[in-house]
Amino acid sequence: MALSDLAAGLELTESQEEHGVATVDTTDAGLEERLAPVAEELPCGSVTAATVLERYVEGLSVGAAAQAANVAPVTAAKTLHLLGESVSPLGPTGREVIRDWIAGDLSRAEALELTRAGETEFALATYVETHDPLEEACAAVEGVLAADRLPAASPLADATGDVTDSP
Repeated sequence: MALSDLAAGLELTESQEEHGVATVDTTDAGLEERLAPVAEELPCGSVTAATVLERYVEGLSVGAAAQAANVAPVTAAKTLHLLGESVSPLGPTGREVIRDWIAGDLSRAEALELTRAGETEFALATYVETHDPLEEACAAVEGVLAADRLPAASPLADATGDVTDSP
């Protein structure tokens, strides 16, 4: 098979279609305003929820974000869960034990023993398993939580230089 046979039917064009990236711009409203419609369903008000979320996205732990918002760490964790963040203190097996306890297949004492969780962790895991994230709240903060999932720059980027850097 010759090259001309492989190239048969190919066309050249003068320009390409630009497809771009679809974006949703909700920056005209602050987080507090976007969370206001679901404030009654959150364990704290929309202003506090926005503070927790902002601090968490900045890289603070749930506990530090709670402290910045002046709420209990469990309240911050519940808020983040309702906003769509995964905050369960238990792994997959522990979550399955919680589901079995909720279904009545295990006693609470058995579930506590099997999960090896403390009272607070057990309570938070139970909350996570019995409350779904709020769709409207997740939509209101869409992109905010995803922003902190972007790959970070290499911590050695300033030390390793660029290909065009001269010695």
